[in-house]
Amino acid sequence: MVDTSKGSALDIKLPKPKLPGVTTSDWNTANLGKRLGVDALSAATAGGLVAPLICMIDKGIIENASGKRSISASLFASATTLFTRPHRFLTSKPFLLIFAVYTGTYLTANTLDTTLSTVRKKDAATATSGAPKFFATSAANMSLSLYKDSQFTKMFGTVSARPVPPVTYALFAVRDSLTIFASFNLPTVISPRLAEVLPAAIPAASAAQFLAPAAIQLLSTPFHLLGLDFYNRNGDTKMGERFAKVRQDWGMSSLARMCRIVPAFGVGGVVNGGMRRRGMEGL
Repeated sequence: MVDTSKGSALDIKLPKPKLPGVTTSDWNTANLGKRLGVDALSAATAGGLVAPLICMIDKGIIENASGKRSISASLFASATTLFTRPHRFLTSKPFLLIFAVYTGTYLTANTLDTTLSTVRKKDAATATSGAPKFFATSAANMSLSLYKDSQFTKMFGTVSARPVPPVTYALFAVRDSLTIFASFNLPTVISPRLAEVLPAAIPAASAAQFLAPAAIQLLSTPFHLLGLDFYNRNGDTKMGERFAKVRQDWGMSSLARMCRIVPAFGVGGVVNGGMRRRGMEGL
């Protein structure tokens, strides 16, 4: 009889075989390069899709605020250029600035999701919310938007080009923070409640992605208009006169900004998120 209670000389623990494609890392690094490629392609597709309309609306709002021409007249002129000379419109500085703003914003959100899914070992298609995403997307969108707005203000205002005052940058920053919060964080918060009241045929997540950024424009547009007024009129203008100008333009400008936000963070957000999700699932 052989005593096997303590094992035998042949009782040797062999290392577990490594299966092809399985990593022993604590991070989910599988197909990481391709995942980042999906992030970039999704962002660029969404950015290119929404940039033409946003470019026309942004130009119209600034020209209207400066008294150069009405929003409708500006939109007509821009649309005429887009349809009669699309090559000129799509290679113009205003269009490229808008394309950079939204592609950069979507790409920041996507790469943050990929980074967190990697270090937390989550599914590649995971989309996050919370403080990290808010601060990352806000930093990207605000820095790109502030540069874009400074260029648009100089290009389409009626006064001769001059440095944009710090108060205008500050007001634009508040505007962008509100929009980013409503676009990337608020939809995940309100979509469960929308699911309780909306018909089953309407996806609550998509509805929230459209409604939240559009509704917040009622609050953010006054900051935008006040910032433009500080650029268009000198520092001697009384605040009462500035607020009167904001009230005068608030209704039409809010509607115009809703029309630009719906494609920017509604349509663009849905296209970017859906394309990224399908791409990740395909990998």
